[in-house]
Amino acid sequence: MSIFKRLFKVGQAQTHAVIDKFEDPIRMTEQGIRDLKKDLQSAMTSLAEVKGIAIRTRKSSDNNKKLAADYERKAILLLQKMQKGELEPQEAERLASASLAKKEEHSAEAVKLAEEAQNHEKMADSLQANVNKIKSTTTKYENDLITLKARAKTAASTKKINKQIANIDSSGTIHMLEKMKAKVEEDESLAQAYGDIVNVDKSIDDEINQSIATGNSTTASDHLVELKKKMGI
Repeated sequence: MSIFKRLFKVGQAQTHAVIDKFEDPIRMTEQGIRDLKKDLQSAMTSLAEVKGIAIRTRKSSDNNKKLAADYERKAILLLQKMQKGELEPQEAERLASASLAKKEEHSAEAVKLAEEAQNHEKMADSLQANVNKIKSTTTKYENDLITLKARAKTAASTKKINKQIANIDSSGTIHMLEKMKAKVEEDESLAQAYGDIVNVDKSIDDEINQSIATGNSTTASDHLVELKKKMGI
């Protein structure tokens, strides 16, 4: 299963965690990362096993090369003893031939094991590339998850603030203001009406006294004008 299918498969993280009728992307990403880490662990185990086999096989190949060289050395020693007369020619040749046969046997085994070791090393290199890829992908998605969580937190906070602003009882507030405005206008109208009533209710004596007061004011003003003329002002 591909990484993307794994990241977005339904039901692995939390079957009933649904946001706007879709799986929660944070939970799904977390589940995908957990799956990737399991794959990484499995790949690393396989890598270690294959590398171990490659190392052991390479050592066995080298050991067989050493054994082949040792049997060749023994065959040479046997022939040298024959030359010196320390061994019968027939016996020396028999043992030297047996040593050379052993040499060929170990040489062939060394070649075969070297090929096997090379194949295991190639497999290990391939597994190493997969391990590196999974590590890189895991790191990338972990960083994406951190960013996603931060964005989700910011979005949630912004949404909450905007919702609070949007949910301010604007209609109720406007209604209250309109009600207060109507009340003030009503009180102002009543005040003006009471003022008109007061003016209408003035007695004839009030009107006479007002006229007299106005006349006195005018007469005083005339006297002042005459006085200023006398004084040349």
